[in-house]
Amino acid sequence: MAPQDTSPRAALRFPRSFLGLLVTGFLLVAAPLAGALLYSAWNTQHLAEQSRSAVYNAAQAARGSRALVNRIGSIERLAQQVAVLPDAELAQDYERLHQGFRQLSEELTRLPLDDEQLSALRRTIGQEQAVYDLLAPNAAASPNARAVAARVADLAESAHEVLAISYRVADREVERLRAAAETVQRRLLQLVLATIAVALAIALALTRVIARPIAELDASIRQLGGADFAQPIRVSGPQDLRDLGARLDWLRRRLTELEAQKNRFLRHLSHELKTPLASLREGAELLNDQVAGPLAPPQRAVVGIMRDNSVKLQKLIEELLDYQRALHAAASLEVKTVQLDALVREVAEAHRLSALAKEQRVALKLAPLAVDADPEKLRSIVDNLLGNAIKFTPPGGTISVLARESDGRITIEVIDSGPGVPLEEREAVFDAFFRGRAKAGGRVEGSGLGLAIAREFAEAHGGRISLVEGGPGGHFRVSLPKRPEPLVLAEAA
Repeated sequence: MAPQDTSPRAALRFPRSFLGLLVTGFLLVAAPLAGALLYSAWNTQHLAEQSRSAVYNAAQAARGSRALVNRIGSIERLAQQVAVLPDAELAQDYERLHQGFRQLSEELTRLPLDDEQLSALRRTIGQEQAVYDLLAPNAAASPNARAVAARVADLAESAHEVLAISYRVADREVERLRAAAETVQRRLLQLVLATIAVALAIALALTRVIARPIAELDASIRQLGGADFAQPIRVSGPQDLRDLGARLDWLRRRLTELEAQKNRFLRHLSHELKTPLASLREGAELLNDQVAGPLAPPQRAVVGIMRDNSVKLQKLIEELLDYQRALHAAASLEVKTVQLDALVREVAEAHRLSALAKEQRVALKLAPLAVDADPEKLRSIVDNLLGNAIKFTPPGGTISVLARESDGRITIEVIDSGPGVPLEEREAVFDAFFRGRAKAGGRVEGSGLGLAIAREFAEAHGGRISLVEGGPGGHFRVSLPKRPEPLVLAEAA
């Protein structure tokens, strides 16, 4: 298991699973939105209750005012009759009207009236009471028709103010509703803006929290892909991601063991092969120098064959080890900005003596180009192609190296005036250990690994190497992206 992370970041309490982390993040982001929705629903309900209360109050005011005005009209007529014609039955009718008026007036006083409205209502009640006091059976004096008529006239004047109460109540309730609606609208707008800001802040914070374990996993995989097995792998976050980090750390330790075993095997193989080969070469040299005695011409020929083949075998072993190291190097790229034309000139200068020895001419047609690539691996590609062309081109031949840019890709072409690649060898020319034939039918010296290494390095950059058909000689083309895509670098890393 990986060591426990005791950093401050590990102090965060994560859910046990990544799914739980996502659900928790969703709930945290949804919490302010749900709160805003509930608050909006509460305000809407409160506004609806205010609306119902306003409608009820307005309806009550209208109904009570109309009823009260009707009662005042009836009181006006009946009071004048009672004042002129005292009669017990009329007095009873008037008493009922008075009690009904008192009941209606009490209902109106319970409505949410302002001071002016309440004062007008109380004035009307007082005027009606004054009329009633003049006509009451226990009044101190007999009712005076003229005084009653004056009081009734004042009561009739007040009837219009009573009727206006209903309209004023309705207008006031409408105004109150409008003000309440504007207040609710303003609060909801502020709440929506604040909720969106809080939700975005929580979402951004959670994005960092959720993305951090993923980034750590990505960095760990890149670390393993880059053959960096020295640093332990630690992944924070939910338990399942920490378990995955622990498995990656186990894989790191296992790869470290396998890498050590492979290197140990190659060292042992190199030692075990080179030691007897050295003895064979030394023995062949001693026999060739006739240290053990003179040799007959047939014997000297056999000794020469033994000496030459032991040298070839040792070179093949060394190239095999170099190829294994090249395959390992292709798995990791150290990308830098490389001036391609300068790099090709340096490689051509390194092969200048080999070309002069065969009286060959190397023509360079290079555009000034910059490419993002691993300089050593790019140098190896050009070196293998140019070396292969010099090897297969006959003395006095010409080798052309071209470099250009097109559609965001860099193209390198190496063209020689040699015999070209036979049709039956074109599919296998990039295979490891394949060695082509010259026109005369003799096998060319070499390990057959140069083009295989060039292909590995080209594909590691997201490019490709191909054999161009149709020309008189060998024509190889390398196509590389000017800037490798991140995914390609991630696969190479």
